[in-house]
Amino acid sequence: MKLFDVYPVNDVTIVKANGSYVWDENGVQYLDMYGGHAVISIGHTHPHWVSRIEEQLNKIAFYSNSVHLPIQQELAEKLGKVSGKEDYQLFLCNSGAEANENALKLASFHNGKKKVVAFKKSFHGRTSLAVAVTDNPSIVAPINETENVIFLPYNDEAALEACFKKNGSEISSVIVEGIQGVGGINIASDSFLQKIRSLCDEYNAVYIADSVQCGYGRSGKFFSHDYAGVNADIYTMAKGMGNGFPIGGILIAPQIKSKHGMLGTTFGGNQLACAAALAVLEVIDQEGLIEQARQRGMYLTNRLKAVKGIENVRGRGLMIGFEVPEEIKDLKKNLLYKHQVFTGEAKPNIIRLLPSLAIARKQVDEFLELLQEEINALKAAVTAPETAE
Repeated sequence: MKLFDVYPVNDVTIVKANGSYVWDENGVQYLDMYGGHAVISIGHTHPHWVSRIEEQLNKIAFYSNSVHLPIQQELAEKLGKVSGKEDYQLFLCNSGAEANENALKLASFHNGKKKVVAFKKSFHGRTSLAVAVTDNPSIVAPINETENVIFLPYNDEAALEACFKKNGSEISSVIVEGIQGVGGINIASDSFLQKIRSLCDEYNAVYIADSVQCGYGRSGKFFSHDYAGVNADIYTMAKGMGNGFPIGGILIAPQIKSKHGMLGTTFGGNQLACAAALAVLEVIDQEGLIEQARQRGMYLTNRLKAVKGIENVRGRGLMIGFEVPEEIKDLKKNLLYKHQVFTGEAKPNIIRLLPSLAIARKQVDEFLELLQEEINALKAAVTAPETAE
């Protein structure tokens, strides 16, 4: 049997990882500036994370939500304290797409409406509702097409206000990434998020803060939406929540009431996933990783702005992007194969950096040195005179 092709993959087989490094089957070490799609929050195989999972594995690996699972309440209490959302409820699931599915459904249950406002260049997942609110025609199958989603330009307050004036009585929710990841590290302005909050209040719509990639401290605050000084009605989470162990969740504001059977899941909130998620929060808290992400991100961003040959550096915390001119379009590939550095990308020419929140300054400096070296080499190759035959 052949595996289904999910993504075009790099010709590298990773078999081991620790901290901010991974190793291939030949023992070659790679600096991980991508964190496996922003998943690695506290570093690969952090010893406390490993210990928490092993301890739980030796007790019980799984039992269903048909019985009381005390570790779920332990996770809810710790998450409330670290995030500052202690008055919210936590629903646990398995992934970011599933979190967004449940958030959209819960919003519609709450107000009985069915239209959703989403934004250009958004990405919310690959399941049915998540695909419907994602601005990417290549992943929208005919069965996913719906007239209930209105796509607006990101950060366009005038378009948002006009949309609500026209459709406000039908709008169930607004789903928005505080920082668009797949879309190219686009940052929502504080005033844009504040406008979403005020319009949702005025028209009885639900503000859904997609924090799957930009949450869990990556931006230098627990949720990137916190920069705007607003509270969303629902926060969706995954990726860094489990540091590689599959887990997702939604935080639900007190005014949104839930009933038994409204939301459900078989594997969501299982004991192993909760142990992994608790370890992440404990390490984030004990090691001060949110503040470290803010400071390390500022350092990396400022240093990138001084790198000759790249353009439009932007980001918050350790969610950073920059644009690559046409003449160095092979930068990402060469960083991987020549310098053993993993980075991400967003089309057409954006490099994304999403390293562990625990990345050391010396590793940041290592990356910057290799980046400038490769940019210089690529530019030199472009400008070198052709050799006569």
